[in-house]
Amino acid sequence: MNRPEAVLFDLDGTLADTARDLAFALNEVLQSQGHAPLPFDAIRPWVSKGAPGLIKLGFKISPDASDYEPLRQRLLTVYERNICRQTSLFEPLTECLSWFQEQHIPWGIITNKPGYLTTQLLPKLNLDYPPKVVYSGDTFAVKKPHPEPLLNAAKALQIAPEKCWYVGDDRRDMEAARGANMVAVAALWGYIPDNEDSRLWPSDLAYGTPDAFYQALRQL
Repeated sequence: MNRPEAVLFDLDGTLADTARDLAFALNEVLQSQGHAPLPFDAIRPWVSKGAPGLIKLGFKISPDASDYEPLRQRLLTVYERNICRQTSLFEPLTECLSWFQEQHIPWGIITNKPGYLTTQLLPKLNLDYPPKVVYSGDTFAVKKPHPEPLLNAAKALQIAPEKCWYVGDDRRDMEAARGANMVAVAALWGYIPDNEDSRLWPSDLAYGTPDAFYQALRQL
């Protein structure tokens, strides 16, 4: 395996540990509707599924339910107000990004998170080496698992897709990477439900911790 010429990350559960703030938001919405809050350990694995996954977990409804959209909007509103109370980069990814800068390796973020939330969160992470490209779930007409956002990122960086790594903690991340002909890297430290077997994902590489990922990169 060759060293990547660019590295692209999913955001929630891959680059940044946002679970506690999203869990707080879900429990606020649950309690506002007369439900008991859920324990953090029950919420964490579902964070990578976004608002649909969290609403399904908390209220046992799907997006076609009549009360789904009001609950989703309430969840996003509460989260926006508390967007970086306990969020930080997974360690040692701060060190990893500094190493990217030393090695002149550009990096970026491709997330399905709504753009207005991505835009608010990133400055609060105090990134010394900011991403060269950031695409959110509403940047294009399609989002992951469609490969278009990844292909546009490679084009913006002027790097061939096959020379890029895409790192994510969800099957759709791996499907997007495969569709874009990028190296698909499974972030097993992320938010993965117990009933989901990451070994079945179409990934090329998999790492159990951010440190294992970083050390593997340094050895290439």
